[in-house]
This record gives sequence, C-alpha cells and structure tokens, in this order.
Amino acid sequence: MGIGASIFLIAVGAILAFAVTPGLIPFIDQTLIGYILIGVGVLGLIISLVMMNSGPRRRVTESRKMVDPETGDAVTRRDTREV
Repeated sequence: MGIGASIFLIAVGAILAFAVTPGLIPFIDQTLIGYILIGVGVLGLIISLVMMNSGPRRRVTESRKMVDPETGDAVTRRDTREV
C-alpha cells in the first residue's frame, strides 16, 4: 500500500466516522468501520514512510589519476557519492 492509498483510506474512514449520519446503512456500524479504516490508513502510511527511508545506502568512490600537462605532476581526484 502506498502513501496515496493510505491517505485515501484515512479520508474515507474520516467521512464514515464523522460526516455520515449513523444508521444510514442498516446492519453496519459506520462509525466503527470508519475508525478501522483510519487505523489501517495510518498504519499503512507509517509503514510506507519507514520503507521509503530504509532503502539500501551505498557509497561509491571513484578515483582518477592524471598528469598535469603544465607541471608534469601526478594529480589524483577522488569523488564520493551515495547511491
């Protein structure tokens, strides 16, 4: 479940829990269903955010050796970045 689906469930749950008149649909407790949808949406949102931030982190280091044409000195350039 992604962030968008979680927000959708929270919105539908809030509508059922707070905005719809109780007893509109017979034999169903709309307030309870609304609270359940809000809880599932919040749980899905938290899990989505945690999974998005806990991805594998890799550090890539590139090293290049060149000779400066003007002075003849050896120059080493190192670039480090996270992927």
